[in-house]
Formats: sequence, structure tokens, C-alpha cells
Amino acid sequence: MTHTHVELRPGAYADSVALLQVSRSVQQVEGVLAAQVAMATALNLEVLTGMGFDVPAEATTNDLVVAVRVDDDAALDRALAAVAEALAATGRRSTGSAEVAPHHTTAAALRDAPGDLVLVSVAGGHALVEAMDALDAGSDVMVFSDNVPLEHEVALKRTAAERGLLVMGPDCGTAVVDGVGLGFANVVRPGPVGLVAASGTGCQQLLALLDHAGIGVSSALGVGGRDLSAEVGGRSTTEALRRLDQDASVELVVLVSKPPAPEVAATVQEYADSLGTPVELALLGAGRPDLTAAAEAVLRRLGHAVPDWPVTGSAGPATRGRRLHGLFVGGTLCQEARLIAEERLGTDHPFTDFGDDAYTAGRAHPMIDPSLRLEHLARVAADPDTAVLLLDVVLGHGAEQDPAGTLAPAIAGLDVPVVVSLVGTAADPQDLARQADALAGAGAEVHLSNAGAARRAVALVEQRLEALS
Repeated sequence: MTHTHVELRPGAYADSVALLQVSRSVQQVEGVLAAQVAMATALNLEVLTGMGFDVPAEATTNDLVVAVRVDDDAALDRALAAVAEALAATGRRSTGSAEVAPHHTTAAALRDAPGDLVLVSVAGGHALVEAMDALDAGSDVMVFSDNVPLEHEVALKRTAAERGLLVMGPDCGTAVVDGVGLGFANVVRPGPVGLVAASGTGCQQLLALLDHAGIGVSSALGVGGRDLSAEVGGRSTTEALRRLDQDASVELVVLVSKPPAPEVAATVQEYADSLGTPVELALLGAGRPDLTAAAEAVLRRLGHAVPDWPVTGSAGPATRGRRLHGLFVGGTLCQEARLIAEERLGTDHPFTDFGDDAYTAGRAHPMIDPSLRLEHLARVAADPDTAVLLLDVVLGHGAEQDPAGTLAPAIAGLDVPVVVSLVGTAADPQDLARQADALAGAGAEVHLSNAGAARRAVALVEQRLEALS
């Protein structure tokens, strides 16, 4: 007989990525029909309810929820044992052949490795303490955490500027430092370009396009999506530009960002003009070049030919509906596509960024866990007003191991055309060509250029609207 078990574990915090792995481990246990181990955030409670679990009303965000549905009592015992084992594994690390307890604070870790770059990935409200410990120890810091209060970011970057240190982030999803990829990093060859990126997937788009054209990247310093806001003032951007200007291996610096505050963009432009190394600006915004155009400008400045950006598969015409629906995991990719769509179609076309803080509080980023977007995809595809679907898939270390393996079945057989921007390199662990072929085999039209994908989706909607007029 099917048995459902839901329990709260107060104060048992674990990182959302770790809990995703715990959930997957439990789901593979014999006799387990469904399993979710997650913090009791509002979004996770919604997901649990949608899975048919009845979570106690007293649950708070400080509670860990263990929810399993099993065939019988024996399976429940196996499931709970798997939960205990998987949770215990998240708190262990090994050195050589022996397991040792992890450091519990950044300050303690830096006593063993003073001056090392520190990567902070904790709940956003706690990131300030750990990152400030790193700065106090004289270390640069990459804050992977999202949902970090703006005032905390300002305090960190003001302190870093006073000490000549670099804060990458918060919400810094991608970086390449001394040839080592951090966060969601694509595999690229070393080369003459250095990137400063106030956007994670914008950085990855440039990495992918330049790699396809045969151009390598020496460093990619992420500074967080709010760095060029009026409140933060570009403090990390100017420090990152200064460092790349001093790097003899860098022949050209590219600064990529979501739409910046105009006054900060002007200040950064003035600073860039003062450097000895040329700087190409790739700042998104109405009337500004898209990221593909920026990559093409970089190629021309370096004396390289601009290739044809690859397209795999072909989407058929839209035969119903009037609206373009964008469902994205990359915030900058979403903004770029929205800007392109609004220029030609107006604003009556919904775009959703599932990597936004509102969707990632207490759960893994959609580049790791696609379940939330897949749920929305099914609903949007069933909406009779949907004419075309526009999606992104982002590859690289840290991202889902086989995104096409979950997305392709979801789009196969849909009666709306699907256009996908597939951002990655040939050396990425997911195998770029295999992912493209799988998505095209399910009926999607797959572009390496996000801007190219957006324009193709817009053209399909325009053709549909013309047919209706």
C-alpha cells in the first residue's frame, strides 16, 4: 500500500544544491515513488504541495522538509536511511584517504590557506560575515550566493576598494581565474581576451561565441549584476578592469553587463578610456548592440573573421496564438531576448527568468534543477494564446549534466514552434553537439547565438500575426 511520510527538521539547514543531490539519491531508492528534501521556503512549499505532499502549517524557512512517497513500510525505512546517509555526506570532506571535519568559518579556513581566493556560497543573509572575513584576511572573494541584501554588497565593495581587493558578486555565477573555471564556467582555451562580467550568462554567451570563432579567454572576472547600479557604483568593475590592464597576456578587455545606470556607465567608460589595454563595451540596453554583435566587434578588433553562427534543426511556422513566450534560466539572456522582442513586437509578450532571486530562494538554480521551468513549460505550451516558445539552455561545469535529456521529451510533439539558444563550447562536459542534436531531434531550432534565436522567434511571431491580419 502506498505510504506518504512528511516530517519537519527544525534548524537543519543545508545548501539547496546539496539538497538537490540528496533528493535525487533518495528518488533512486527501490520502492520510492516520489521524494523531495528541501528547506521550507514558500516556493519549495508550493512545489511540495504540487507533488501531493501535505506539509505541516507550522513549517518555517528554518525547517528542513523530508517528504517521501513509497510502496510500503520497508521502502520507507530504506528511504529515510538514504536521507540520513546523503545528508551526512554533505557535511564531510576527504583529504587523502581520511575524512576530516570541514572548517566551519571562512576565518578558520584561511588560517590554513592565507591569501587564497575565497568562494562564498551560503544563504544570502549570511554571506556578508563570511565575505568580510575573507577581506579581513587579505583575500579576494567570489560571492556565489544570491539574495544578498544590497546594503551588504555596498559594504563589502566599499571595504574591498579601500584595501585594493576584488569582490566578485554577489550572485556571481561564472568566473575564470588563473585558467580555473568557477561556478557555471564553460571550458575554453586560453587566449588574448579578458572579460569583466556584471552578468553570468552574458559572460557565458561571449565565452561560447568567441570559442566557436577560435578565440581564447585568459580571465573572466564576474562582478555581479548590481555592480553597475547607481547604489554600488561599479566598484568591482573598475578594480577588475585595473587588474586585467596589468595582465600582459590580455590584448583586449570586454566588459559585459545587463543594462547599467547611465551615470555609472559613463564613469566606467571614462576609466576604461584611461587604460593602456583597449576595452570593448558590451552593455545591454535599448539601442545598444546585443552580445552577438559585441562578440563580432571583438573578432574584428583582433583581426579575425566573423563566422556563421551555427543553427541546428528548423522550427516550423506558428499555426496558433499571437504571443511569444520566453522561459529562461539565464537572466542576461532573458533580458537580451526581451529587448530584441520589444523592439519589434512591443511589450505584450511575457518573458520569465527562472534564475531570478524570487525563484531561487531556498532551491537550486534552474541551470542545475530544471523542474520549475519544466512545470511552467507544460502550462505555457497548453495556452492557446502561445504562438512561439523561446528557451535557453546553458552548458558548462556546474550545470545540469544532460539538460537535453529532460527538455527534449518536454518539447517533443508540441504544436507550437520551439526556438532554443544553446550556450556552450565544444569542450563542455555535456557535449555541445550532442545536446544540439537531441533538442533538434525533438523539433526545436537550436542557435548558438541567443540574439539569433530571439530574432528567429520574433520572425515566426511576425509571420503568424501577418497571416492573421
